Amino acid sequence: MHTVYSVVIVLFFLAVSPYFVYQAVRYRKYVGNLRQRLGYLPASFNLDGDESIWIHAVSVGEVLTARALLPQLRERYPRLRIFLSTTTMTGQQVARENLQYADEVFYFPLDLPPIVRRTMRLVKPRIFIMMETEIWPNLLRACRRAGVSTVLINGRISSRSFPRYRLARRFFRRVLDDVDRFCMQSDESARRIIAIGADRQRVSVTGSLKFDSLDTPVSAAGERGRHRVLRYFRVNAARPVVIAASTLKGEEEAVLEAFGRVRANRGDALLIIAPRKPERFDEVERLGRRAGWRLARRTELPVDAEPKVDVVVLDTIGELAHLYEIATVVFVGGSLVDAGGHNILEPAIYGKPIVFGP
Repeated sequence: MHTVYSVVIVLFFLAVSPYFVYQAVRYRKYVGNLRQRLGYLPASFNLDGDESIWIHAVSVGEVLTARALLPQLRERYPRLRIFLSTTTMTGQQVARENLQYADEVFYFPLDLPPIVRRTMRLVKPRIFIMMETEIWPNLLRACRRAGVSTVLINGRISSRSFPRYRLARRFFRRVLDDVDRFCMQSDESARRIIAIGADRQRVSVTGSLKFDSLDTPVSAAGERGRHRVLRYFRVNAARPVVIAASTLKGEEEAVLEAFGRVRANRGDALLIIAPRKPERFDEVERLGRRAGWRLARRTELPVDAEPKVDVVVLDTIGELAHLYEIATVVFVGGSLVDAGGHNILEPAIYGKPIVFGP
């Protein structure tokens, strides 16, 4: 079954390679990290060959959730190095800026046996931790054969993905046999992971780690980042600020329309739109201008001044969480389209009113 899976992975990447080429040419994505994804880490990576704890966090949300875990791991395993991998470029940047306890940050390798083995020879994991539900069959098999303990933390099986997992239950039962411990967010997720083949003796309900991560102190670099970004938004305390956070395609039109109603009552209101995907910055800017708003990108704003526009497109990575501090109300994206919604906890800790879709 693993051989069939590997063949499917190769065929899939061959099929989507034109997309990756387009993304590389159009947005410069994947250009600087392909070697790492093929298992060729920098020459300076783990020069001493130390054993490690390898944590994989796909993107920004998982990286920020991992903040609560890293200090505890450092305290409990002081002799092991801590390495963290991400899949997305945005996750990589946020990890480098916020995770003071991680010794190295790198890109997750393609899940093919030769590439996985090459990466493991350099990382030398004693423990492999997957944030949320990241199931990579070849990597898990390699960990099992090498005697590496594997743990799924903050695990979640959504109602949307559960039927797909059940269709491949025979395959996933074999894959899940390679995981030593499943720490699930809820009773429902625990029942679902057992239903697709996990040994119930290895499954625990530990709650959501996102709540723990909210109280985790940010690094010095993260605090400097907060002060830096707020210098671009010296907003008068009486000026309403609406933040549309992590919006997806199909949501900005509704946000802009609703903002028009806000402006009918408060003509000085400011809208900050933070698209979820960086490649959509241009598209969202066009939508705002087409709607007739005075608009600027965050990277165009002068420092230590109040934005003299109606709408700001947040075309940066890792700054959104800092801006909740100045928000009057926050709309959380991914909730007007079929995407499950994004994290409402970050604006909630600032005591901000939160709006989200069905």
